[in-house]
Amino acid sequence: MTGRASTWYAVALSRKIGAKPHRVLLGGQPFVLFRSGETLKCLTDRCPHRFAPLSLGRVIDGTIECPYHGWQFGGDGRCRSMPGLLEQPPNIAVPAHAVREQNGLIYISPGSQRGKPYPGVLSGPGTVSSVVENRVRSTLLDVAENILDATHTHFTHSGLLRGLSSRRWKVRVSVTGGNGWVEARYEGEPRQEGLISRLLEGERSISVGRFIAPGIAELEFWGRDQINLSTTFHLRQEDDDHVRGFCVLAGPRQGGLGYLKALLFKPLFMIALRQDQRILTAARDNKPPDALPVVSRLDVLRPSIDAILRGERPAVADAPFEITMEL
Repeated sequence: MTGRASTWYAVALSRKIGAKPHRVLLGGQPFVLFRSGETLKCLTDRCPHRFAPLSLGRVIDGTIECPYHGWQFGGDGRCRSMPGLLEQPPNIAVPAHAVREQNGLIYISPGSQRGKPYPGVLSGPGTVSSVVENRVRSTLLDVAENILDATHTHFTHSGLLRGLSSRRWKVRVSVTGGNGWVEARYEGEPRQEGLISRLLEGERSISVGRFIAPGIAELEFWGRDQINLSTTFHLRQEDDDHVRGFCVLAGPRQGGLGYLKALLFKPLFMIALRQDQRILTAARDNKPPDALPVVSRLDVLRPSIDAILRGERPAVADAPFEITMEL
């Protein structure tokens, strides 16, 4: 694994951005996406005149028009027109932000850009993928750790991911990291004892869970010589109370078999997603103000994810470790 940390957040599905402006939130800050001709643009969703949301306006000739007084702004953020003003508009602008479109998702990078949008460990030709959108009342730290945590699956997802059998395996977990990323490699579990694994996965050699800044939580499951399945979550803290994410479910095409697996996996995955939503929301509601959670040795990724989200280098980057657990 090499460092892939970036400043790009997935904020929308490409197919959702058409002729109308589209508002998104990132860290409580509003942004508006719109197409200027064939080009996608992103501005702060706030007219500097009276702070009305530009996303409530309309797109005209490649500019976005404020719904309050009709001021128009180009894709670069500069004011192009003030209805009623007879001379040239003054030098007024709305902040413009870097935006990219790839693999059916739209990414923005507020402020200075670093790195590239992360496409996922399985992407491009030869793969089958679909995207699921999700929103939960929680924190980015808790959601990312939940996705990557193996031990809760026996209980939260009993029968679906694990728990169809009482059998458990001794699994060796190797944890490594670097600037902006951390990952855990699991070896010794030939398959998960759950419905999804029995139906879709087959024999397993290793599984990997990783977190990449600013908000990627990814799982990959290997057979003997290839990745059988990956789930790549593009997460962002939408506001103080909510995390929104896009999960890309991907697998090898395998002739036409990959499409059949995708049809089976998506509804099962949606059940698991709702189970996670319920427990994350319940835990959030039940948390005392200012209380800190207990972190055990089994929480192998949480300290590193926490450090990365604070902009720090995770300790595991300089001190990788191994632990054996029962899964």
